[in-house]
Amino acid sequence: MPELLVIGGGALGSAVAAHLAGDKRWRIRVIERDASYARASSALSAASIRQQFSTPLNIALSQLGLAFLRGMGERAGLHEGGYLYLAREPQRLTELHELQTRCGADIELLMPAQLAERWPWLATQDLALGAFGRSGEGWFDGWALLMELRRIALAGGAEYQQLEALELMRDGSGALDGVLTTTGVLQADLYVLACGAWSGSLAATAGLDVPVVASRRSVYQFRSPQAAAQCPLVIDPSGLWFRPEGEGFLCGGEPLDDRPGLPLDPEPDLFEQQLWPALAARVPGFESLRMERAWAGYYEMNSFDHNGLVGALDECPNLLLACGFSGHGLQHAPGVGRGLAEWISSGGYQTLDLSPLSPRRIAEQRPYRELNVI
Repeated sequence: MPELLVIGGGALGSAVAAHLAGDKRWRIRVIERDASYARASSALSAASIRQQFSTPLNIALSQLGLAFLRGMGERAGLHEGGYLYLAREPQRLTELHELQTRCGADIELLMPAQLAERWPWLATQDLALGAFGRSGEGWFDGWALLMELRRIALAGGAEYQQLEALELMRDGSGALDGVLTTTGVLQADLYVLACGAWSGSLAATAGLDVPVVASRRSVYQFRSPQAAAQCPLVIDPSGLWFRPEGEGFLCGGEPLDDRPGLPLDPEPDLFEQQLWPALAARVPGFESLRMERAWAGYYEMNSFDHNGLVGALDECPNLLLACGFSGHGLQHAPGVGRGLAEWISSGGYQTLDLSPLSPRRIAEQRPYRELNVI
């Protein structure tokens, strides 16, 4: 029986294992260095889902992710509160709206007066347009999604081991010959590299150039006297985002320090220097907010085009990539997992053609660029 070794047991790795687990022709093993997922991006994510992307494939992947979450029922904690993109210039939102609606997304364009009428607490004097996802967008319980994917994989016979991958080992032909772990070498017929922000550094141990680095993003939780009724997930032109969470709000934004591999601690000055002023400018009632806690997670940032890397490497044909999603990997995990499982099982994509995300585009200098990276 051929063996598949999935390196990384987060959402993407577990999604591959979950969708392939029904194929009894494969033995599936998943290694994850921390079974508690304390530092995993899947667990630290703000866990949101949207269809307001700039590439048709990412829109379709979000739709598959949405279907999976809806299928989980109440366990998913899915709240379809919508995304609200705000813009000072209308052209980009208008162009993206045409693409998104053509791909089946339920997006409504709103003029400043319409924005102020629907959300009276929102300052609109500097805006030209807003794009609101009326359905199929919002936020969910990221931990629940991860645990559901892992549960399906285990129920289907996948084996999970708490091991850290230290080095990828290649033979004379360039193929992977094993993975050096903390307890020895593991070998398989096929490998999936799905260890998120650490995928690039692990690939480099085998001389493989996978342009994925750990890019820290901080999330801050705050309370405010301003209720902000029916608040969606708001994307501000300043780079700020915020959304409701329980009786308060979460927010984040572009980091002040974006060097790769920074410690996994919240950025100390970002909230007071950049986010709080932007919050107060967009929602005047937020001026008297109180920040309660903060945490940080890593984006697995693909520096080539900010889009996922999915599929085989020409220089290492028995290694498949599932990494580099630059912040949207959690919501796209169900679709990516299904696609790679189909490729492994049948030799091709069936539900959705993921070939635009092939790593081959890097060598060919043919980016499949995602513009809507938050």
